[in-house]
Amino acid sequence: MARFLLIHGSCHGAWCWRDVIPLLHARGHDVSAIDLPSHGADTTPYQDVTLEDYADAILAAMDHDTLLVGHSMAGYAITAAAEKAPDKIARLVYLCAYVPQSGKSLVDMRMSAPRQPLLHAIEKTADGRGFTIKPDAATGVFYQDCPQDSAIFAKENLCAEAIAPQTTPLTLTPRSQDLPRSYIHCADDQTIPPEYQLTMTGDWPRADVHHMTCGHSPFFAAPDTLAALLDQISEG
Repeated sequence: MARFLLIHGSCHGAWCWRDVIPLLHARGHDVSAIDLPSHGADTTPYQDVTLEDYADAILAAMDHDTLLVGHSMAGYAITAAAEKAPDKIARLVYLCAYVPQSGKSLVDMRMSAPRQPLLHAIEKTADGRGFTIKPDAATGVFYQDCPQDSAIFAKENLCAEAIAPQTTPLTLTPRSQDLPRSYIHCADDQTIPPEYQLTMTGDWPRADVHHMTCGHSPFFAAPDTLAALLDQISEG
């Protein structure tokens, strides 16, 4: 039995793991998911949120020996948490996520990609301190291969995303970099280019890079496959 904490990506919440949590429970694992500050049921204004707030929220929800799974932008959040308390973490799992480079922000990483498939779907908030996903673009970038009811459910729950955490550089040390790490590459991702996912993990041991054939939301598109893969990773 492993202990999982699942962390959502931009504009999402703990709700995105609704199909995966029971599947991991059925495999005997202890699993939970949280809303990061300003997401889901958390009422923190997005204007007040920092990357450190994300890390602190994750650590507050964790026990020791946790497999910390971060989707998309949460690659930064879980790495920031690992820098603060690596002793709590058994393994970092990046699910079609940004793998931070020291001294770079998530925005820096995004703009270093060979193409920018998400930019057309983003709309800044009036105050310029957050962004939302345009409703008519959400399916194409996030849910193109998901069941229709899941895509509808997701689009009804999307929220504004704070920009400040994504423009904050992260300095990496052995505290996070020496932890066991796994990556789940999604070959039909329309948000983070699949080829860029492979670039970010180019120097990782091949055994630590896993592959799914779906888009950016495997928790809806292929929850059984994702749960089985997480179960496999937990045994490694």
